[in-house]
Amino acid sequence: MCYELYLSTSSSEDLAKYSSALVHFECPEDLDNKIAAILLNPAKWYVGSQSGCSCTFRHLAGGDLNFDKPQDWFPEERDNLRATAELYRVIASLAQGGEKVDCLDLWPGAEPTQIKTMPVSLSVVPEKAFRLFEDYHFVFEP
Repeated sequence: MCYELYLSTSSSEDLAKYSSALVHFECPEDLDNKIAAILLNPAKWYVGSQSGCSCTFRHLAGGDLNFDKPQDWFPEERDNLRATAELYRVIASLAQGGEKVDCLDLWPGAEPTQIKTMPVSLSVVPEKAFRLFEDYHFVFEP
């Protein structure tokens, strides 16, 4: 099983142009109604890596979840750090351009009642500290 990451935005911009070797944006053909109901904006995107899954990002699950820069005692893959930074820059660019943006980080099989919503201020959470939390719905503010 792999993480699933979905992003929605008020922007009509084709986010596929931001795809790279580490981050891939695609419009899901058949988005699950449970997921679609959580996402707040009309343009919905699946965000993964070139291999297809969404595991190539910084993720935390369970316990005390907070934003923090990488720590020496908790090694993280270089590609995960780079992919997460690329994702952050796309989200920040949209939000700072006046667009609404939210994302949903899921472990497959999560029920909508398990999903927690969290506002995320990009002016408070810097790129190096940004990471995703399993079964969380982030609503971004510039």
